[in-house]
Amino acid sequence: MKQLIRFLVLCLVTGASAVTAADKILPYPIHQKQLANGLNVVTVQFDSPGLAAFYIVVRVGSRNEVEQGVTGFAHFFEHMMFRGTERYPRDKYNEVLKSIGAGANANTSLDRTIYHMTGDATKLETMFDLEADRFQNLRYSEHDFKTEAGAVKGEYTKNFASPYQQSYENLMNTAFDVHTYKHTTMGFFKDIVDMPNQYTYSLEFFDRYYRPEYTTVVVVGDVTPQRVNALAEKYFGPWKHGTYVSVVPPEPKQDSARSTHLSDGSIPPYLSLNYKGPAFSDNDIDMPALDVLTTILFSPTSELYKKLVIREQKVRQLSGGASDTRDPNLISVSASLVKKEDLQYVKDEIVKAVEAFKTAGADEAMLAKTKSRLKYSFAMGIDNPSTIANSLCAYITLTGDPESLNRLYAMYDTVTNDDLKRIAAKYFVPSGLTIATISADAKGGVQ
Repeated sequence: MKQLIRFLVLCLVTGASAVTAADKILPYPIHQKQLANGLNVVTVQFDSPGLAAFYIVVRVGSRNEVEQGVTGFAHFFEHMMFRGTERYPRDKYNEVLKSIGAGANANTSLDRTIYHMTGDATKLETMFDLEADRFQNLRYSEHDFKTEAGAVKGEYTKNFASPYQQSYENLMNTAFDVHTYKHTTMGFFKDIVDMPNQYTYSLEFFDRYYRPEYTTVVVVGDVTPQRVNALAEKYFGPWKHGTYVSVVPPEPKQDSARSTHLSDGSIPPYLSLNYKGPAFSDNDIDMPALDVLTTILFSPTSELYKKLVIREQKVRQLSGGASDTRDPNLISVSASLVKKEDLQYVKDEIVKAVEAFKTAGADEAMLAKTKSRLKYSFAMGIDNPSTIANSLCAYITLTGDPESLNRLYAMYDTVTNDDLKRIAAKYFVPSGLTIATISADAKGGVQ
């Protein structure tokens, strides 16, 4: 903690210009060791006496669901992994968690599934024992499978009650033709309905992907790399390397604008403009430049926000940003409106602001301020074992290497106005746009 405070004070005193590209946003060494079976083990020592965060990131998400009719299984195993094993049935698993003062949970996204717990660092071996057991020895009956498949359907139905979720699902299905980002993390509803019939496939999915080569163990807190590596070898060393590699179909270039509309008057009118963007890269300037550009154009400090939200009061909320994903995804600009009659006007104003930016770029003072804010607001947030582990997992998801976190944030200082204008012209093009709208009207009416 003291090291982080010294780092932040230095940044505030000397200014962003004094931070070189060699400086690391995470001021703690990242220790890595790869076991013979392909499992990567990441350790960060952090001043948190008696506390450790234990995260496992499996680089498998809905992106890997490449076969027709069986979407949603990455998310399904987020549920299924808590059903218990022969050694640790569900009740005993929870009982042991309580005994070490730990809480455990999981979440799934397009590119990964993360399992995590935070608890007593002196009980680190118990954490390894619990997690290694379920990752290597998960067993469940067809009855248990069908029960959990029903729970997944219930979660989907609950989420789908939101018009925003319905619109997002329609958006992804419209924006993508063949890539697996076409379906959301939950999967297509028809596949979820059929999921109870896919017990045999579920066993195959687990056997394919819950393997050490897809997995990284991340431990942050009051620990040492030597202790973590020894426990990883003891509990995960026997885990067998797999052979399956999914082939995700590349998305062809979009050649004309698309649109999708949800007729629903129960919420304020809604508009999102979604342009095809790049895949994440920790050595290409495009992604950090997009982060800077979208912050300048669409954050509450932007001129467009002040015009639409504050002065004209036509828009209730405005935001924008690019998705960090393993494959090319969307750059989205979203607006919640006051009146549906203003949908076309707001769309035109967003496009106008982007087009002007392609030529004029940003004010140099605003550019410097934005880069500084993006970097150091992130640095201020990584102040405990869980937030550090979660941040590392995000970049392990994208590249397999936690050092990607440091490489990405080092590039923010190098972003120039020429970079911003170039990427605005490269990605904000009409042929790569998908428009999603929600209003009481039968049709969107936005061109």
